[in-house]
Amino acid sequence: MITTVTLNAAIDKTYIVPGFALDKLYRVEQMTATAGGKGINVARVIRALGEEVTASGFTAGFHGQMILHKLGEEGIPADFVHVEGESRVCLNILDPGRGTQTELLEQGPAVTPADLDAMRDKVAALAAQSTHIVFSGSLPQGCPPALYAELVEIARRAGAIPILDTSGAALEEGVKSSPALIKPNEHEIGKLTGGGADASEDEVLPAIRRLMASGIERVVVSLGARGALAGVRGALYRVTLPPVEAINPVGSGDSMVAGLVVADKRGLSAEDGLILGAACGTANSLMPSAGQVRLDDVESLRTQIHVERIG
Repeated sequence: MITTVTLNAAIDKTYIVPGFALDKLYRVEQMTATAGGKGINVARVIRALGEEVTASGFTAGFHGQMILHKLGEEGIPADFVHVEGESRVCLNILDPGRGTQTELLEQGPAVTPADLDAMRDKVAALAAQSTHIVFSGSLPQGCPPALYAELVEIARRAGAIPILDTSGAALEEGVKSSPALIKPNEHEIGKLTGGGADASEDEVLPAIRRLMASGIERVVVSLGARGALAGVRGALYRVTLPPVEAINPVGSGDSMVAGLVVADKRGLSAEDGLILGAACGTANSLMPSAGQVRLDDVESLRTQIHVERIG
């Protein structure tokens, strides 16, 4: 089994609004609402790929109950810690004509020290039953920045392979526990190794090397439509994607993580693992909702993605 942990789970609502602009009234004709948050997106794609998965994290209030209900409808087992307050709603407004995307993200509930203790126990129990455990997304209010680093250690001690996909201080602290895989973007990678944001490719590759040398086995740096640069067990790779007409890029990074984790669970080579991850990420961009892929798209894209060893 693979476990995903979404500490700041959400209801993700996507509105499709042609000609969207400020200071106007719109009656939305196309809307989707799903259980969301980065780890839930990862779980959804893992299940689509045919692997057993359990989704965990924090839920709160009416929205938390809706998250659990939505996961049940999708057949994704859920084992969350319930806390006081209200889980967040995240809005994504797409204008297909202009190709724009506007996101409005609520903060979510504030967790207490007792809630954090319950989550530590939950992670230990689930990790003991899992091959991999994926920690994804932002930290709720009340969480110390080093929480992911602590949870990575708990998961590793329980026998699971820990994966981390977050940003900001949570990522900077989390890498200190050397998760097996991280997936920063090009804006985050430089800050992890003492540089600035918006690192150039010439700066990304040495940063990947430094992170691998620190004990992180796989570092995948997403570059959006330009593909990815990756380090796997000391080797460097460039991932090139085919051109596609993306509908909604939200969740593509999460979908890529799902493919990478499933590939590792199945024992695929570094090249084939990067291909599966990139295929899942690209397939998600062809869907209107985050964390959704069609297996036919994934299989087709796998034949169009090129992975080259560059170091």
